[in-house]
Amino acid sequence: MAVTSVNNDDEASSPRNDNKTKELNEPADFEKAIDAAGFGLFNVLLIFIAIPATLANVFSTTTMAYILPIAECDLKLTLFNKGMLNAATYAGMISSAIIWGYLADTQGRKKILVIGYIADAICVFCSSLSQNFAMLVTFKFIGGLIVNGPGAVLFTYLTELHGAKHRPRVLMILGMITSFGTLLLPILAWLILPQDWEFALQDFNVHTWQMFLLICGLPSLICGLALIALPESPKFLMSQGRNMEALKAFQKIYFFNTRQPKNTYPIQHLIEEVPTRDTNANEVIFNIENKLQGIEENEPVKSKRQHRTLVQSLREGWQQTKPMFRKPLLARSLHVYLMQFCILLGLNTIRLWLPQLFASIAEFEHEFAGTDESSNLCAILDYSVNKTATAIASNTGDCTANRNISVDMYLNNIIVATSSLVGYCFAGLIIRALGNNRLLTYGLLLSGCLGFGLYWATSGLETLIISSLFITVCSISTSSLLGMVVGLFPTTMRTMIVAIAMMLGRLGALSGNLMFPILVEVGCVPPFVMVGAVLIFASALSCILPKKTDF
Repeated sequence: MAVTSVNNDDEASSPRNDNKTKELNEPADFEKAIDAAGFGLFNVLLIFIAIPATLANVFSTTTMAYILPIAECDLKLTLFNKGMLNAATYAGMISSAIIWGYLADTQGRKKILVIGYIADAICVFCSSLSQNFAMLVTFKFIGGLIVNGPGAVLFTYLTELHGAKHRPRVLMILGMITSFGTLLLPILAWLILPQDWEFALQDFNVHTWQMFLLICGLPSLICGLALIALPESPKFLMSQGRNMEALKAFQKIYFFNTRQPKNTYPIQHLIEEVPTRDTNANEVIFNIENKLQGIEENEPVKSKRQHRTLVQSLREGWQQTKPMFRKPLLARSLHVYLMQFCILLGLNTIRLWLPQLFASIAEFEHEFAGTDESSNLCAILDYSVNKTATAIASNTGDCTANRNISVDMYLNNIIVATSSLVGYCFAGLIIRALGNNRLLTYGLLLSGCLGFGLYWATSGLETLIISSLFITVCSISTSSLLGMVVGLFPTTMRTMIVAIAMMLGRLGALSGNLMFPILVEVGCVPPFVMVGAVLIFASALSCILPKKTDF
């Protein structure tokens, strides 16, 4: 056991004081220790630092969508090039998912957060210097490779620095910050991209969209530097047997929250925890399989800490995941993976192409104002495809005219983001009224119908209304699915299931963004059929999703 250097004098020998002294001398688990550290200034600072961190996560996947209409001439972008830029970040995230998970569990949360966000800031700054498509897509891929680590670890870090009482509130605040980030980005685009910030340094050209990328990298740098001052997760330290370091972390939190000296922190001992990685693998599997078969254990399994080589850790990690590849978890997990793939394919395809669609609509309506030219979305897409092909073929080198994007493009995206934020505010009421299962089924069905409905939009206003409803309903449905995972899988498997589901979801987003421009060039109907069909298919899958199972 780890023992602190705190010394308390016994001032009285009454039974009450004796019981209190005995209680303080008993080893405390994490929940007891974090509760004793209090809730106050430290937690407020943590939330403030989480704001730029969350913004960095949002900006990493979405900034490209806003610069594509502006940079298409400067970078000579085809429709497929635009799809690749939207998908590049997701490709990087998929490639690094397992590596970051391993590093976070072995090297610690803080180290990954600090190094990851600072490295992401450097990568974003480098992408803002891009002079061609190849350079930009390379840095976006590397950026996705990097930001996936701290982006995932941030969630774990925040939950591990709060007790069970405050954890749900913190997660709700984190969701609100994410929604705020999706609203802030189009506002920044509105303020920055219409500006005339064009200049050249010898052969190096700097455009407004590059300044926009540079500014979007600041949240990563700010949170990366700010996180240096925060302690390592005491929960992680306890899981690694580093109880003295964990106790110091609790004392630091206690000092910030209470403004009392660290040596007055009431907890003197912490219980010894056996790290998940060093637990005997066969015992872990026995526990999970017993629960799946309804067999209760009489006593908790106790394992002694022992050194593990990398090969042993990998072998035991495989043993721990074996139940995922057996009944009933195999079919259930594949079910969730397929649903997540379909949902994020539909959602992120439309979400990331909306700025381009709104820019094309605004340009088309301005070009053919006062004429009888049909303004349905098909006519607009045909016009946009032909215009892009002509611009690439002519390659005149004069891109001045291409930067005059209507302000309606930015306002429409702000409205869509605002509707999504408002929807999340009422999501809790909707879930309580319908339940997770019904919300998931009805929400995905409605999203699929709205995806088809975009095909029949005949004006910018109709496209705005349909897309706002689509993004809002589909986003809430995505959160609903991840919430249901808690009741469908054992505790020891939930994090891994969610991680794999998110990886498959990103694969869906990547696939959708690569397929969308190809289908647009084929015709107007196919891209919207793809989006509507996958979401309705996901809705059908949700109807046969197993009911909640307690493990």
